[in-house]
Amino acid sequence: MTLRIPFPRWATPAVPASVPSAHEPARPHLSGPGHPDAPAPHPEPAPAIPIPHGRVEDVAGLLVGVVLVSLGLFVLKAGGVVTGGTAGVALTISYATGWSFPLLFALVNLPFLALAIGRRGWSFTLRSLLCIVGVSLGAAGHALLWPPVELPPIYAAIAGNVLCGMGVLALFRHKSSVGGFGILALILQDRFGWRAGWLMLAMDAAVLVVALTVLPPLVFAVSAAGAIVLNGIVALNHRPGRYTGG
Repeated sequence: MTLRIPFPRWATPAVPASVPSAHEPARPHLSGPGHPDAPAPHPEPAPAIPIPHGRVEDVAGLLVGVVLVSLGLFVLKAGGVVTGGTAGVALTISYATGWSFPLLFALVNLPFLALAIGRRGWSFTLRSLLCIVGVSLGAAGHALLWPPVELPPIYAAIAGNVLCGMGVLALFRHKSSVGGFGILALILQDRFGWRAGWLMLAMDAAVLVVALTVLPPLVFAVSAAGAIVLNGIVALNHRPGRYTGG
């Protein structure tokens, strides 16, 4: 005689529905690929479509860039320091000869504009020419509107190069430049993918070495630090694939 002890319903162990019993064959997983009840795979996100700037946006961006660069060069001149690029070349010659910086800045950029015609096209070249003229006139205008002022070199190097860096960045993003090494750096960036900011920094180093012949060592060191600031701004904010608004 077998003694059976009934168990209450709450004490009966529950068997997961997903675990097949010994007498039931395993069922295919309903969420597997190819199953009619499986959820549809998520589509790959579509690549961002560049939205070109309009004419009003381009004009506004170029004006902002010209004002920032010309003001930055005025601050650098008031502090007696130099920066990289053709602006640094023009400042160095100006310190050594006393010639007008705005005129020198325009003349030094002419060979690079000739290079831009064949490599970047007429649109970029004409925009750059207008920006170079605007920066030259702006730098002269700042000097006329402000009384003679002398700024501490360290302040002039940092503030002036921050202004120039943001101005150059605005010009790059609206398919323009202030000529000089910026044109060459953009050509090399388009061709090899190298960052324009680091290329400009390497070329600026050569300018600063030449400037050492007319600058005291302390002012030279301050100028070098300022050039790193300027090119760091461009390198961190303008590189291939990051900005598609141009």
